[in-house]
Amino acid sequence: MNKFFHSVTLFVLLLGLLFHGGMVKSLKSHDGSEEWGYVQVRPKAHMFWWLYKSPYRVEDPSKPWPIILWLQGGPGASGVGIGNFEEVGPLDTFLNPRNNTWLKKADLLFVDNPVGTGYSFVEDSKLFVKTDEEAAADLTTLLIEIFNRDDRLQKSPLFIVAESYGGKFAVTLGLSALKAIEDKKLKLVIGVMDHLYKLFSPEDYVFSWGPLLKDVSHIDDNGLRKSKIIAKRIKRQLQNGKFVDATNSWSELESVISARLLAADFYNFLVDAGSDSVTSSIMELGLFREISMKRYSNYLNSVSSRSTLDGDLGELLDGPIRIKLKIIPQNVSWGGQSSEVFAFLEGDFMKPRINEVNELLAKGVNVTVYNGQVDLICSTKGTEAWLRKLRWEGLHNFLRKDRTPLFCGSDIKTKGFFKSYKNLNFYWILGAGHFVPSDQPCVALDMVGTITQSPAA
Repeated sequence: MNKFFHSVTLFVLLLGLLFHGGMVKSLKSHDGSEEWGYVQVRPKAHMFWWLYKSPYRVEDPSKPWPIILWLQGGPGASGVGIGNFEEVGPLDTFLNPRNNTWLKKADLLFVDNPVGTGYSFVEDSKLFVKTDEEAAADLTTLLIEIFNRDDRLQKSPLFIVAESYGGKFAVTLGLSALKAIEDKKLKLVIGVMDHLYKLFSPEDYVFSWGPLLKDVSHIDDNGLRKSKIIAKRIKRQLQNGKFVDATNSWSELESVISARLLAADFYNFLVDAGSDSVTSSIMELGLFREISMKRYSNYLNSVSSRSTLDGDLGELLDGPIRIKLKIIPQNVSWGGQSSEVFAFLEGDFMKPRINEVNELLAKGVNVTVYNGQVDLICSTKGTEAWLRKLRWEGLHNFLRKDRTPLFCGSDIKTKGFFKSYKNLNFYWILGAGHFVPSDQPCVALDMVGTITQSPAA
C-alpha cells in the first residue's frame, strides 16, 4: 500500500460546487484523468460516481471515443467497489494495474446505485427507492448533472453496461434517458444501451434452475420435483401480483437448491462455494446480515473466484480509497446500507422487464445480452427463455440465425459464441459464471470493443 499512499500525495485536488437543479460536488486528479463526486439526485439523497478517462483514447471523428456506464446488480451492490476493482477498472484490489481493463476500449463511469449503495447515501430512510423506475429517475438526474456541464463528454456515445440485477436498472434507465434527451433535458449521445445482462424475467430463471442442475447431475429427480413445486408457486404469486411473496419464495427455492448443491456455488456451479477466493473475503464483510435469509441479497458474497490474488475489498474501500477520495462523509461506510436497498426494492425485485426491452428494440436501440455458461442464478437457459418471449418483429429471424464462434488473441480454443440480427445481439461466454469480465477477461474485452466500435478495437 505504501506505493499507493505515495502516489496520493501527488494529487492536486480541485473542489467545485456547480448547480444545475441539483448539487454536484466533485474532485479531479491533477491531470484530469479521474473525476469523482456526489450528485444530490433528490433533496437529501446523494449518489456517488467515479469517472476514469482512458489513457488509450484514440481521437477519430468517424468513431467518437465511447463512455461506458457500469451498473452493478444486487440490488444494493457497489459498482464503484465491485465493478471497478474486481472486474473492469484500471486497478485490482491490490491496486496493481489490470491487464484487461475496459479503459482500453472506453472511458469508464462507475456509479453506486441506487442511493444507499456503496458510498451513496440518504439522510432519511424514506428516500430509498422502491422501484426500478425510481432508480432510473435518480440515475437520469445524475447523467444530466455530469454530462450537461461537460461539452467533451457530450460528444462521446454512452453505453450502459449492466451485470445481473443491473440489467433491470439498465432498461429502465435507457427509456428514462431517451425521454430526457427527447425533452432536451439531457445532452448526450446514446450508444448501444447495453450490455443488458440477464435479469429481465426472474420467473424464467427459477424455472431453469432445476432442469439445468438435473442435466449436469447436480440434483436428482427428487430435487427437480421440489424445485418445480416452488417455481410453480412463484409463477402463481407473480400472476396474482404478490411480488413480495414471490421474492420470499425465490429465496426459499435458492435455499432448497443450495442444500442439494452442497459445495457448488450459485454464481458458478463448477466451483466450490466459500472457497479461498473473493467469495470468502467478501462474505466476511457481512453486508447483508439483516436479510441473510434472502440469498440473492448476498450478491457480494460470490464475486468471482480469483483466489489468493485478491485483497480485501471492504478494507480497501474504507481505507486507502476513502483517503484518496477525500469527500466521503465520516458517517458513511462503504457498502453499509446495501441490505436496506434490497429490502426497499423487494416488492419490485421479481417484476419482469421484458416489455422495456421490447420498447428499446422498437426504438431502434441496440440491445446486447451476454451470459456466462456456468452461471446458475441468471442461467443461460433462463435468458434464452425470456428472449423467446420478446414481441420484437425481428425475433423470428434472430432465432433462425446460426451462431459464430469467438476466439481471443492467439488462443485457438473457442471462448464463446455470438449471434446478431439488426439491433439485437447475444454473446454466450464459455467457462464464465455470473461475473463474466472476471472469469473471461480477454473475450469480455473483445466483446466490449466490438459493441462500442472503439477506435482502439
